[in-house]
Amino acid sequence: MIALRLPPDIEERLEALARRTGRSAHDHASDAILDHLENLEDLELAERRLEEHRRGESETIPLYDLMTRYGVDH
Repeated sequence: MIALRLPPDIEERLEALARRTGRSAHDHASDAILDHLENLEDLELAERRLEEHRRGESETIPLYDLMTRYGVDH
């Protein structure tokens, strides 16, 4: 369990959003944290893959070949 103390202006915005949407402030805060974590995890993975590529540990596939492989019009 994590307890956060938010600045008053953020807490007011969160409570106002909760009132407008009928969802709890907790639900909105949880969703926002989850979205941010997913973005950070995606960024970390992309940076790791880029480093692997720079070290010659992975291959690339031309976009045209990838689109052809998966039947995407080009």
